[in-house]
Amino acid sequence: MTWPMASIPSDARKRNNATTPRHSVKLQPIKKTGLTLRAVKTLCEIILFLDKYATFGFKACMPEWIAIIILGIIEGITEFLPISSTAHLLIAEHWLPRQSDLFNIVIQSGAVIAVLPLFPERLHQFAFQWREKSTQEYALKIATAFGITGAGGLLLSKAGFKLPEELWPVAWAMIVGGIGFLLVEKWISNKRPTGRVTWSVVALVGIGQLVAAIFPGTSRSGVTILLMLMMGMSRPAATEFSFIVGIPTMLAAGGLKIFQALHHLQPGAAHENWSMVLLGFIMSALISFITVKWLLTYIQTHTFILFGWYRVALAAGIFCLLAASG
Repeated sequence: MTWPMASIPSDARKRNNATTPRHSVKLQPIKKTGLTLRAVKTLCEIILFLDKYATFGFKACMPEWIAIIILGIIEGITEFLPISSTAHLLIAEHWLPRQSDLFNIVIQSGAVIAVLPLFPERLHQFAFQWREKSTQEYALKIATAFGITGAGGLLLSKAGFKLPEELWPVAWAMIVGGIGFLLVEKWISNKRPTGRVTWSVVALVGIGQLVAAIFPGTSRSGVTILLMLMMGMSRPAATEFSFIVGIPTMLAAGGLKIFQALHHLQPGAAHENWSMVLLGFIMSALISFITVKWLLTYIQTHTFILFGWYRVALAAGIFCLLAASG
């Protein structure tokens, strides 16, 4: 998720201003033959095979450290890609030993912290150019989007809201988001995007993060990027703002949940295996760094159509799994 602000040369950034065409680099959508009905059928067959294999003691015979590594890899790959880490972890729990909520929160934090080095210019801007008006305005926009999400999250918590863990809503959210990406990419294909983050965009990002918190499978990055594309932002600019806003949002939510988990232990609750938690944290952080770095290069010359088709295919696979087990 090379980084739009961090590694594109300054002269290249100047060519992307509002006075010149935005599509100086030809975008390459995923080929139509890249994902066919045969691919969807194959994915369904793989999911059904894994589900059948799990019934023969797959969970019981798997060493814990292997399960932890797999979960760390899943979290690292899916946390920032617009394909929903929550959806993938819920699916994985059908075949892997279930981990504690604390474990899931910690490995998510690892994935978030790992991407900070990919924003060197933004970090330098906040550290050494904080007196400049543009820096203060950008920071205020981040804080506003974070505040909208935080306020809404607190209201949901006070109301006793709990994230659904069933796969049906995950499948529907995945397919709606996938179709959304396909339609929006088609709609904006001939439009000239901008890199400017308006206050309307800020408000939508804050609300979008709340939507992702309510509906598992939506994807925080997916819904916020989708909304920003609809508002006319370029893919790199939308991705950057989505990720930067997501860092304090997810770290704050994770920090609160970790505090609650450690200070409000349930009687008789199993003690956490911190060596396994650390292993998951490291694996998630490493894979997240690699994945985000790849994505930031990918979106310079590609659309999000690939992720739209992937979401549709995975939703079809989940429906196959639910139909087979129901």
